[in-house]
Amino acid sequence: MRIDVVTIFPQYLDALRISLIGRATGAGLIDLHVHDLREWTNDRHRTVDDTPYGGGPGMVMSPEPWGAALDDVRARADAAPLLVIPTPSGTRFTQSTAAAWSGVPRLVFACGRYEGIDSRVAQHYSNAPDWQGVAEVSIGDYVLAGGEAAVLVIVEALGRLIPGVLGNQESAADDSFAPGAMADLVEGPVFTKPVNWRGLEVPEVLLSGHHGQIATWRAAEAERRTVQMRPDLLPDPPEA
Repeated sequence: MRIDVVTIFPQYLDALRISLIGRATGAGLIDLHVHDLREWTNDRHRTVDDTPYGGGPGMVMSPEPWGAALDDVRARADAAPLLVIPTPSGTRFTQSTAAAWSGVPRLVFACGRYEGIDSRVAQHYSNAPDWQGVAEVSIGDYVLAGGEAAVLVIVEALGRLIPGVLGNQESAADDSFAPGAMADLVEGPVFTKPVNWRGLEVPEVLLSGHHGQIATWRAAEAERRTVQMRPDLLPDPPEA
């Protein structure tokens, strides 16, 4: 998979060079490229924003540098990319989205700042030839200073689902929200050595070696924890 990220803060994406995603990049499973949007400006101040039409506070990122940057980035590889724009007004990014995007050959991320990117950029590339369209996505119901933090979240979520990135790909099957039995559940509690820590014991069933009983316990604990932490995921949430 090739991933291109366009931003005015390239160093923000340095975190993608370490840990799991960094190792995947080093192994050639992810081909990561980070670009500075200001490279496609034409004035001495390297301006990327302007005042909004209609008035109001803040600044809006101008379409000209974005169009030049995205056209150039598109031409650097053959595969038609999906343009991803993180925005609090987008559709919710979920584990299902991550699973679907983990099989996309090429993603281009546009990191907005200020009041966002001129809306004509998304409008143009949603129908542009040699692109797979535009996905405007939100990682949660809150507002960030820019799209970079969201890109870190999204790339890590989808990157770990690319075959070969995890040491044991089967471990993703038990994750919260994983397709199948865990689709509407969060993962239950987990434990490791020692058996007793500060007077707290590991549940006896996990020490039994009885795989059937352990699986039943884990399923029940996932349901219990979902009711406790995320009742909104249940088909019939309990009344408050």
